[in-house]
Amino acid sequence: MTACAIEPSAGHEDGDGAEPARCALSADGAYAARLASAGDSWFPERWTLDGPEPYAVPLPRNQPEEPDTEVQPMADGRVLIHRRVAGRHAFSLLYPTGPGTGEVPLGAVECPDVAARLRLLPPAPGGERAYALAVGRRSTTVWLVAGGPFGPEQLAELPGRCSGGVWLDPAGRLLALDRETGGRTKAVVVDLERGGEVSPLLQIAADSDDRLLLADHDSGLLIVRSDAPSPGQDRLGWGVLGSTLPVRFPECLRLRDCAVTPFAIQPGQVLTPESCAVALRVDGPAGSWVAVWRPAERRVHHLPAPEGWLAGTGLWTPDGVLRLPYATEVVPCGVAQVSPPAAAVPEPGTAPPPGPRPGTDPGQEAGREADARTAGPTAAPGHPPEPERAAEPAPPTPSAPRPVPLQQAPLGRLVTN
Repeated sequence: MTACAIEPSAGHEDGDGAEPARCALSADGAYAARLASAGDSWFPERWTLDGPEPYAVPLPRNQPEEPDTEVQPMADGRVLIHRRVAGRHAFSLLYPTGPGTGEVPLGAVECPDVAARLRLLPPAPGGERAYALAVGRRSTTVWLVAGGPFGPEQLAELPGRCSGGVWLDPAGRLLALDRETGGRTKAVVVDLERGGEVSPLLQIAADSDDRLLLADHDSGLLIVRSDAPSPGQDRLGWGVLGSTLPVRFPECLRLRDCAVTPFAIQPGQVLTPESCAVALRVDGPAGSWVAVWRPAERRVHHLPAPEGWLAGTGLWTPDGVLRLPYATEVVPCGVAQVSPPAAAVPEPGTAPPPGPRPGTDPGQEAGREADARTAGPTAAPGHPPEPERAAEPAPPTPSAPRPVPLQQAPLGRLVTN
């Protein structure tokens, strides 16, 4: 049974007061879109980012938008808008036309299940198509909502409840989702050109929750979140797409009293995932800021965020400059250029120094990493060896970490033909 069905467009309905998404970037970084505020009302706004100076174009319609409305920029500069309309999910393309805003209705998707949620997936490579995920009580449906010949089209239905959404290839064919079944969440791959065929992607331990957060097409670097190494505590890790080597969980990514969320990977680092810079949003008691981490360094560089940063939004240039959109009263449309410290080059025959380990037990961590090295491959291109660490007195912890047989759970092999 499908989670949703196609319906014609209809009138507007009230929202639920949800906080609007801060900003969405097109796949190539040329455009951004967000809901901007005018007093107590909201309207779509498109940013052009690939020119000499960034500039914004408001795209208001005849009435204000609800705060739960979603917007997403397309490669041609139009903005896809997703509204909840009389119990349906309506999709249109907005574009500037003289002093006003043009709109091309694309149709709507109806979710008979009142508990179902529908949201836009991250922009697909190429920027000519857009997709949405409808999550029901027992199944999840992937919809093509823009770029198809006949309006919204159902592409795949999966048993279980799915979240996330990461594109694994530059063609926009392989979509990774985090699927919850049997009380556990595992990352899987949906092949949209083979009728929604599902393959396992990330399965670290039988009783762990393993999610994919980011992926880079050029290097194959994957950023994951899992509680496999520390039951009950999610940790950030990294692996390489298609590799049989274990997923690593760097200790430097554990920051006391802070939430760490990766949001961008540096492109253009072909076949060298360990050299990719990863941008992190850090939320702590002192506020939010930006951090940069590279797998080869095992340390985190903390950087101040620009005033008015649209938190969690940004993209890398291939040469390692991080671009962060921001908006203030003085600069309503701006992009800060941040150049983090260059990657450290270790001396021949030495391992990179370990990063800080706040709030952790280095002695237990050293034993856990040694177990993974002994049971599996010790070093290979893309996975530099972990440094040895001396044991230190262990502070009391709520739950003791456990060794994880990562060598038995490599990243799943994808079906691509």
